[in-house]
Amino acid sequence: MNAVFRTDRGRIRSHNEDSGGVFHHEGRLCLAVVADGMGGHNAGDIASRMTIETFEKEWAETAAHIQSPDEAVNWLRSVIPMINATILQHAVEHPECSGMGTTLVAALCTEKFCTIASIGDSRCYLQSEDGFTQVTDDHSLVNELVKSGEITKEAAEVHPRKNVLTRALGTDEQVTVDYRTVMFEPGDVLLLCSDGLSNKVTPADMSHILHSAEPLEEKADTLIRMANQNGGEDNITVVILGHGAESGSG
Repeated sequence: MNAVFRTDRGRIRSHNEDSGGVFHHEGRLCLAVVADGMGGHNAGDIASRMTIETFEKEWAETAAHIQSPDEAVNWLRSVIPMINATILQHAVEHPECSGMGTTLVAALCTEKFCTIASIGDSRCYLQSEDGFTQVTDDHSLVNELVKSGEITKEAAEVHPRKNVLTRALGTDEQVTVDYRTVMFEPGDVLLLCSDGLSNKVTPADMSHILHSAEPLEEKADTLIRMANQNGGEDNITVVILGHGAESGSG
């Protein structure tokens, strides 16, 4: 299983509040994570970094037993509330970080399946023989308005409150996370990203780039370059996972 992680400050922001990473285990398991931090006084980057660091630590210590989708979900369900509590506690101990939080999209993958956890508006997409599909659901105000029929998807793209989240990690004591498992087969590609990419690069362009014969590293670099060319107002983070048939590594 090949993977690449890239993050970029973008063209406007003074610092990068996104974090991410790809963690392997004995060549059999792979965990990919993207977190888009939020909060004043640079607290967003603290929340997102704490998320990645906790995932990496827990992965190194406890990943070995995961073999089924149920075990993958159970592992994610054990780690994510721990991260939520850690962020909340840090904000209590450091008042300047009050209100900080982060989105999260994590994919725990084997050679047969990927189990995805998500909260906020960072996304996971799957490119397979069935096409290019968004696996996750945005937890945002505008997506709620779209689902209720109050606005169209087109109107949501330019809505003034587009960045308002209805859920995030580290903002409430109880955290509600979406979990979904998809099949992962030779030739499939999984894309995780922050909204700095999904707000600037269309699904059609993402699919076109992932379909190319370039190595994964070049695909990731092309996606980030395109987001910057289209404005780059936000931090941009990308993880691409390719099943065995893909070239490239991370």
